[in-house]
Parts: sequence; C-alpha cells; structure tokens
Amino acid sequence: MNFRFQNLLGAAYRGGNVVISGDSLLSPVGNRISVTDLIKSHTLTLPFEAKSNVSRIAVSPDGDFLLVVDDSSRALFVNLPRRTVLHHITFKKRVTALRFSSDGSLIAVGLGKLLQIWRSPSFRKEFFPFKLVRTFSDCAAAISSLDWSPNSDYILVGSKDLAVRLFCVKKTKVRTRPFLFLGHREPVVGVFFGTEKKTTRVCRVYTISRDGAIFTWNLDEISSSEDNSGGSICNPPRQRNWEGESDDNNKVITDEIGTAIVDRKRKRKRECLDDVDADTSGIPLHRMKWELLKKDFFMQAPARLTTCDYHRELDMVVVGFSNGVFGLYQMPDFVCIHLLSISREKITTAVFNKLGNWLTFGCAKLGQLLVWEWRSESYILKQQGHYFDVNCLAYSPDSQMLATGADDNKVKVWTVSSGFCFITFSEHTNAVTAVSFMDNNHCLLSASLDGTVRAWDLFRYRNFRTFTTPSPRQFVSLAVDQSGEVICAGTIDSFEIFVWSMKTSRLLDILSGHQGPVHGLMFSPTNGVLASSSWDKTVRIWDVFEGKGAVETFQHNHDVLTVSYRPDGKQLACSTLDGQITFWDPLDGILMYTIEGRRDIAGGRLMTDRRSAANSTSGKYFTTLCYSADGSYILAGGSSKYICMYDVADQVLLRRFQITRNLSLDGVLDFLNSKRMTDDGPLDLIDDENSDVDVGIDQQRRGNLGQGLPGAITNLGRPIARTKCLKISPTGRSWAAATTEGVLMYSIDDSFIFDPTDLDIDVTPEAVDSALSEAQHQRALLLSLRLNEESLIKKCIFFVKTSDIPSIASFIPVKYLQRLMEVFSDLLESCPHLEFILQWCQELCKRHGHFIRQNSRTLLPALRSLQKSITKLHQDLMDITTTDVRVLCFE
Repeated sequence: MNFRFQNLLGAAYRGGNVVISGDSLLSPVGNRISVTDLIKSHTLTLPFEAKSNVSRIAVSPDGDFLLVVDDSSRALFVNLPRRTVLHHITFKKRVTALRFSSDGSLIAVGLGKLLQIWRSPSFRKEFFPFKLVRTFSDCAAAISSLDWSPNSDYILVGSKDLAVRLFCVKKTKVRTRPFLFLGHREPVVGVFFGTEKKTTRVCRVYTISRDGAIFTWNLDEISSSEDNSGGSICNPPRQRNWEGESDDNNKVITDEIGTAIVDRKRKRKRECLDDVDADTSGIPLHRMKWELLKKDFFMQAPARLTTCDYHRELDMVVVGFSNGVFGLYQMPDFVCIHLLSISREKITTAVFNKLGNWLTFGCAKLGQLLVWEWRSESYILKQQGHYFDVNCLAYSPDSQMLATGADDNKVKVWTVSSGFCFITFSEHTNAVTAVSFMDNNHCLLSASLDGTVRAWDLFRYRNFRTFTTPSPRQFVSLAVDQSGEVICAGTIDSFEIFVWSMKTSRLLDILSGHQGPVHGLMFSPTNGVLASSSWDKTVRIWDVFEGKGAVETFQHNHDVLTVSYRPDGKQLACSTLDGQITFWDPLDGILMYTIEGRRDIAGGRLMTDRRSAANSTSGKYFTTLCYSADGSYILAGGSSKYICMYDVADQVLLRRFQITRNLSLDGVLDFLNSKRMTDDGPLDLIDDENSDVDVGIDQQRRGNLGQGLPGAITNLGRPIARTKCLKISPTGRSWAAATTEGVLMYSIDDSFIFDPTDLDIDVTPEAVDSALSEAQHQRALLLSLRLNEESLIKKCIFFVKTSDIPSIASFIPVKYLQRLMEVFSDLLESCPHLEFILQWCQELCKRHGHFIRQNSRTLLPALRSLQKSITKLHQDLMDITTTDVRVLCFE
C-alpha cells in the first residue's frame, strides 16, 4: 500500500523557539516542525526530518524561507510554501542564536563566542549558496540573543559575559571595535533596537538580563555630534625652557605635531566612515554616544527570566519566567499591562505576532502551546500534548476522531482532519494503558493502572461510568463487544479478566485461568467470543455470554504479547516473544501459518549494546498488531525503529516504515562510532553539563522529569525509539502509530499514480473526451474507470444528467464499484453538488445491493469512507439548520 507520512499528533511543542509567519505558527516537535494555521485552526507537520532534535528555527521576513538548526549544528534551508528542503549546511560549533536580517538578505548565527554573518540563499541556482560574509570574535562567552537594526546595517549581540555589543555589519578599511553596553549582573537574555515611530530611525536600545533587569539606553545625538564634529582642536600649552622663557623652536615643533595629529584623526575618521551607511548625522551607530536612561526590574525573584520578545511598532516587551509567570509591559515608561501565571513550569518561549495583538507562549516540559490575544484577554489557541509516552490509541467508528492515553494519566481526543485536541480527561490517577470507542461513536472507554475503567460521554464531556473491582487491580488491556453491553479488562497483577455490564456498572464475572499478565484482549467482530493473550504462553478463547469459561486454548513456545482478530472473525493473529507472528483459525482451532519477523524488525543499536545491529536480534519482537480493513495485510510494530507491513495470504514483507531518523533517540543508528566510547561508557550518556550555570532554566529532557520525586534516580539515558500501539482507521485509508516521538499519522498518497485497471490501446484520455463530445456518457465513464484517473472519472460523473443516473448505474461493472465509491466519498467532502452525488450513491446501492452484501469484506474500506463522508455532511447540515432555527426564533 502506498502510505506516506501525514501528521504528528500528541505533542504541540517540545522545546526550542517558536516563530510566527503570517497566520501560521511554527513550533519544533522533536526533529520535526509543526505548522499551525491560527485562522483555520488546522495543524500539519512538515514532511522532512532533521538529524536530531531541533534547537533553533528562523523565518525570513517575507515568509518564503525557513532555517532549521538541530542539536548537532546541522541546518536545513527550506522553501516554506512548497515545504521542500533546498540546501544543507553544517556549522562547526553549537548554534546558540539565529536570526534573519530585516531585509532577508543576511543571516546572523551565534556559534558559541563567535558571531557569523552569512549571505542568505535565494531562489537562484548556485553551486554553494551559503557564503560567509563576516565573523566577529569579540564576545568572551556564548552568545544568547541577537537583533538586527531596521536597515540591516547593525546588529545587537547579547552574551553570557554580561555585556551587549553593537556591531557594524558592513566592512570598513580599518577594523572598528563594537560599542559595549555594560552594567548587567547576570547573563543577557534579550537585546532589542527601539525606533522612532515616524522615521523608523534607531533611537534607543533595550537589554534584558536573566535576573529580571531591563536597561533602557538612549542615543545622545547632541554629544555624539559634538565629539565627532571634526572641529578645531585647542593648541597645546607653550613650552618653556628651564629659565622660564618661551622657546620659538619648540613652538614650531609643537605646532607641527599638533597639525599632524589632527590630520591623522581626520584621515582615520574618513576611513571609518567609508562604505558605511551612516545615520542622519553622518556617524555610524557603533561610534555614537549611548547613555543609560534608566534601570527597571520585573521583581519576580527568586524566579529567573527565561525568555523575552519585543514588538518594535508598539514599543512593548513580553517576558516569561521560570515560575510560569509572564508579563507584558509598555516601554519606555515600563507600564505593566498584564502580569499573569499560565503554568507552574518555566516558560521556554514567548513571541509577538507581526501585528502585535497575539502573544505565543510555550512550555517545553508540559508540551504546552498557547496563543493569547492580550487586548480581549482571550485564547486563540490552547494546545497541550502528552508530556510522557503515549501508550495506546483508538479510532472512532467513523474515523473522524482519535483517542490517546499516556503515562501522564490523561486521555485526549483529537480531530483527525485538523490535528487538534478538543477534549482532555484527567480523572485517572495512574498511567492509561488502553482506550476503546463504543460503536455508537458517542462513548469512549479507558483502562488505567489505577484500578479503574472509565466511560466518557463525548457529548457532555464527562465521566458517567466508573468500573472497579472488589480489591485494587492494575488493568493493561480492554475490550468491548459489538453490542456495547459487556466490557472486559485484563490485569497485570492477578492474571484475571473482569467482565462488567455497561448499563448497570455491575461486575458480572471474573475469568480465571491465565498464569501471567493478560496484555491482549479482543472480541470477535462477528460473535461474542473473547480472545485473550498472556505471558503464560497461551491464547485462550472465552464464551463470555454463555459463562462456560475458556472454550479453547492455543499453546505457544514463548510468551504471547498481543492478539488481534481479522475483521471477518475467521482468523486470529498473535505475536510472541521470539519475534514470530502466528495465525490461527479460531473456528477449527488449527494453526494456519507463521511469519518469522525477528530479522524484519531488527535494526538500530542501543548505546549500551555490545553487539552490532546486524548480529543482535535479542529483544526484537512485535508488541502490537493490527489488521487492515479488508484483512489482506497486517501491520506489526514493537521495540524497534521499524513498523512492518505483511501480506497475510503470502506471508511476505510488503513494506517497512522507519518511524524516526532522530539521532537524539537511542536505537536509531545501525553503526556506533567507536571514538565516542570511553572507559566510563558511551560519551553521549555522560552528563557533563554544569547544572549550576543556568539555575532555574535547566535543559528540558524527558529523562529528568521525575527527579523531583522522593528516591528518584537521575536517568542519563536517552529515550528509545519504539512503537507501543498501532491502529488502522475503519476506512482503511490511514493508520496511526503511538511511538516515542508521538502519534504518527500515515495516509494513502493521493498524488497521481498511473495505475490502470484494464488498459488497452484504445483506452486513452482522448477517447474519453471524444465519447463525452458525442454524448456517450456511459462509455466515457467506463473508459475513465479503466484508466483509473481520478480527474477523468469526476469529469465524466458530472457530465451525466440526473435523469440518466439510474440507467448508467445499472450498467456499471461490479469490479469498478469500489473505485467509484472512493470517488464519491471524496466528492462529498469537497463538492457543492451534494444532492447530485447522493443520488448517485443511492442508485448504486439499489442496483448492486446484492453484490455489495455478498462482498462486504472486500468493499468494507470504501463503504466506511462513504459512511464517514455522509455522516460528516449530515452533522454539518444539522449544525447549520439548528443555528438558523435559533436565529429565526430569536427574531
């Protein structure tokens, strides 16, 4: 199947800086970039990946280019409208600051103590588009912040040496030193140019330090013009001899020396002013006089200032602190407009949009992203992903919603089309291990290690049922029968299966017999038979409604990790600890075939592995299985960076998906660098950072999130790339995987692929157009279906008259029904001619109803796609009519 990456859910923000370009918000998520449309409320993930976690991003002023830099200093230059990587470059040191110039022609990069100015690539074709223009090495510590002047001739640089420097970017004949702004007592977090509103001329500078101090520096133009006017210089005092009389010879020599000094100074000044776009006074900014106007303090001690931003047109500053408080101030009077708390964790990024009416805040530790309109004090966007690993996920029956459960004790429900989370349930007190939708699409069930199974109402957004046991248990699996009347959950501690009634919440039965944790539960899609898998090397079949206990037991040689039914209920698949997938006939109780998948899933080497990835298959097994909608193939994932797709009938590997290429995760590299190995272990696992350097703003890592707990030990390891859960949508056109990076969404590639079904020499697009011109609509539709070209099929459908639909629908061959249904489901989502398309669907079901019923398994994905489109259309129309009725009643 031609699946490709579509979106990344489960995490809105993971660290680094966020950028607003137009109406789009760009935020780093691991080694990917998420783009959120703030107007349409839609999010997508750019298709490319960085080599490691993204640390810095910058967007050109016109919004055409995006520069992405990761932790290993590798940079990607991206064409943002087309979402294509244009160029690659690797910087020699770690990038600590990054910014495009005001005109977009230059890029300032802070590499430790060095400041480099690069020429920005453009759309022109060049052999090496990146060109280093200048390098400044005046800073004594790492650069922390940058800001360009409006004319892109000067740049402000703040560093951890407590100083701010003003550089002139253009080259001069004589090297000039930068102007230094001194006085801060802690490292500088932000530096900004202030301009006059009418002339946009630089008139002041703001510098902000980590201790919450903001200094306002004003440009003293009068003193600067007097000091640099080049006027007359006073003659030096007359020299006298030892007798006290003036010496005429000394006078002549002194006059000559004074004249030479003046000439030398004037010459040096002319050389300094060459090739420099001077200010209106003719003096470059870095040679003018700046005076400290005033000092202001935010008064948030002991919290540290972690992030800040400045809007030049509004002359406003926003700051964020390590205690979750943010402040909005009007400058230069330092008037506090807002001072609010949005989190208990530190704010890692804060930024204005172009108009200055929206504020964006990010908290990396919680995966939180907020967009706030400060004038109306309302939220434009409020998203928070899971800040621990996602354990489970489930599609709704109509494929429009996706539910996820994670180790952060939360259950979230996402809209698949927009990628937004619209509700979060946080009543669980321990990790959520399983989620499942009811068939009515209005109820969601979740199981947790806290010993409860909860039912959630998706209309009222509340917990209306809670299922418990007589004594505390930890649930790791969950199953619901087709009628929605019986709920079953498997435990990890007592090795039992508990059965409840959905209507009464009463415990009906306890199924005993397993001798290990029950990690797999699933009802048969066709009857009330329950299948369970356990670490006791067995799969048991239970007749829950008859109460007969275990009907049949399938023995295995190794622990059984998961179990899955085929959609028609005639096949059962289970994975074992030795990396095999075993297929059983649940009706006859016989073994059908086995797939050896250990070699397929093997790949990636951990930092602590002693063997190479090619020779080590230990610990490689499948922990999750999922059949396709028609049961023709099966997806399998586990403790590896790969997800395997197998053909069930032929037992062959169809495709292998790599979930991530992020080198910040463990288990991604196949070959380790021996130079990174030391006597104390791998160099990447040695924490050599001094935590006392950045008090209150330590580096955000998932490895140190639990260090505040009593007895917690610091985990210096890195997260391991693996897949915990796989689900295919009921329509069969997409699937989701709960991985270490988040929830990866894959969908069928809709780009044009020439895949004809019945090609002949006479079957051409010209033949289709000729049949349409001759009013032979039936022949044209059949030719387009044989070509299997979607644009031609849609064109032929709209040429058919409404009165001719019944006759043409009756003559369509049954082998083209699935393709035609897929086209209709797509048209219902994008076409305004709803009644016309619905009439087509009605006539097809009338004329070919018997064939559709006999071949429901093959046509199931297309039928569910059609159902999804009609359900969504019905919901939209119902919302519109309800609103109209309310308006009419009000009037």
